[in-house]
Amino acid sequence: MTDDMEKPQKGARKGERIAKLLARAGVGSRRAVERMIEAGMVKLGDEVITTPATLISSVEGITVDGMVVKPPLPTKIWKYHKPAGRMTTYYDAQGRPTVFEAMPENMPRVLSVGRLDLNTEGLLLLTNDGELSRWLELPSTGWVRTYKVRCHGYFDREKVAEIRRGITIEDVKYRGVKININESREKSNIWLTISITEGKNREVRKLLEYIGLQVTRLIRLSYGPFELAEMKRGDIQEITVKDMLLHCADFFRDKDFTAETYGADKPKARSAKSRSGWAKAKPKANRRRITKKKKDPGKREDRAKKPDRK
Repeated sequence: MTDDMEKPQKGARKGERIAKLLARAGVGSRRAVERMIEAGMVKLGDEVITTPATLISSVEGITVDGMVVKPPLPTKIWKYHKPAGRMTTYYDAQGRPTVFEAMPENMPRVLSVGRLDLNTEGLLLLTNDGELSRWLELPSTGWVRTYKVRCHGYFDREKVAEIRRGITIEDVKYRGVKININESREKSNIWLTISITEGKNREVRKLLEYIGLQVTRLIRLSYGPFELAEMKRGDIQEITVKDMLLHCADFFRDKDFTAETYGADKPKARSAKSRSGWAKAKPKANRRRITKKKKDPGKREDRAKKPDRK
């Protein structure tokens, strides 16, 4: 790689690290882009990019595995009600259906914020910004994920107290969770809610197995401030720019993204309508008088009693 490619020319606008810009363009997370660069999949023109520290000011001329990278679109987030039976991946070696195959045709390329396994349903966040996707997944963001769970079995009350404090299972350390479970219920089939802050692989299932319960249905109700609410299976809703900038303020703080960037919060131009030919409404009081005068039965009776004049 030449020095000219890694350093911006004198007088030119300072660029950004290629991994960061490609992540924003939706190619993948920053870490995924770095792996693509290591594999020699990323090129600038005919030259292979060899370091993720390469500075670029745009994605013009960049290809990934032979595919041209399009300029980043404004960052957006969508809510998706994932049904059970779909994999959260672009490609499944076993040919199982994926969530991305279910996206509408007008959707840009998007990434999932974390994953839901094949049999888990509920809220899945999607974004076209790989950097934001990574930020939303980090435990340091502090966002709570809440699940509604149907379980089979009988739980151990002492172990319930353990997972509330935090526990290590098979050398994996899990933070304390909030679990709402009816501890007086002795039935083998129960519903409960559990809230976690990390989202490690199959975390909810493993924690509940530890206390003696087998998960038969798992539904994610919320991810941070975003909720599944009344969305139907398969529904997709775009998060408003206002809500995105509000709830992800820490992510956007050092970036040039504002509501104005998206054209949001601007007063809509009211079209000037021609009023020519419009009939003016008559005063309300006049209408009442006219109606009363026409419908006064007493006066009609008086006229009937008066003798005809000859």
